[in-house]
Amino acid sequence: TMQSSGHRFRDVEHHPLLAENDSYDSSSSEADMAERVWFIRDGCGMVCAIMTWLLVVYADFVVTFVMLLPSKDFWYSVINGVLFNCLAVLALSSHLRTMLTDPGAVPKGNATKEYMDNLQLKPGEVIYKCPKCCSIKPERAHHCSICKRCIRKMDHHCPWVNNCVGEKNQRFFVLFTMYIALISAHALILCGFQFFSCVRGQWTECSDFSPPVTVILMIFLCLEGFLFLTFTAVMFGTQIHSICNDETEIERLKSEKPTWERRLRWEGMKSVFGGQPSLLWINPFAGFRIRQILLRSKKGGPEFSV
Repeated sequence: TMQSSGHRFRDVEHHPLLAENDSYDSSSSEADMAERVWFIRDGCGMVCAIMTWLLVVYADFVVTFVMLLPSKDFWYSVINGVLFNCLAVLALSSHLRTMLTDPGAVPKGNATKEYMDNLQLKPGEVIYKCPKCCSIKPERAHHCSICKRCIRKMDHHCPWVNNCVGEKNQRFFVLFTMYIALISAHALILCGFQFFSCVRGQWTECSDFSPPVTVILMIFLCLEGFLFLTFTAVMFGTQIHSICNDETEIERLKSEKPTWERRLRWEGMKSVFGGQPSLLWINPFAGFRIRQILLRSKKGGPEFSV
């Protein structure tokens, strides 16, 4: 915090992260950020993100080739195959949108004298400056040590999506947890039916794979489905609770007293998912512009190099 304007300016001018010849143009910085593809170069996060995709692909392989295609019931295979694969596509699309969407990063290095002059602060008005990324912290923003940035309404940093969950991508993270929970539950139900049909009939006829291989593949799928269902269902419930209470996970853990006017539950949901309730709420492709992404990828590289 900085109490007076004179102290505030001196603090910025002599801050080690800002050299004398460094200048900050908020408009050009934000425009530059908009032209770049958002991606965090964090080794742990990238491994976790790849593992997430591989586990979903494994589940899809077992469901499709071990359980559904060998089934003698045509409509059972078609309906469940289409449903499972659609949910898998929605889950992975939500994962991509969460990972590649700016979570609400504050422009780095904007705590300059010129920028604060433009804010037209009143004498003695208290503002907060992050000493790590040298940015003026908006209310409810927190610094992420992995992203190296202050994130607006930061809920937490999730290695499974290799990104922070914040103001601009929380909706996609909620959809990701919801769709993963749904395909996990669907896979467990299919495994139950498959075990029942194989035990009741001939193991050699219920799958194109040998009985030992079939059992091993399905056991691993059951374990994966149970773990993912438990984790994502709890996370989904936690996220919805946080949105309805207009409180991030960090604020809850720190027991921060709200200095902002909390939204009503329904208003909180509309602010995160956008507008009145509609099918767009559960559509991870809403607002996606592939042409814009291609133009950004040509103009600039990844936002981070961590």
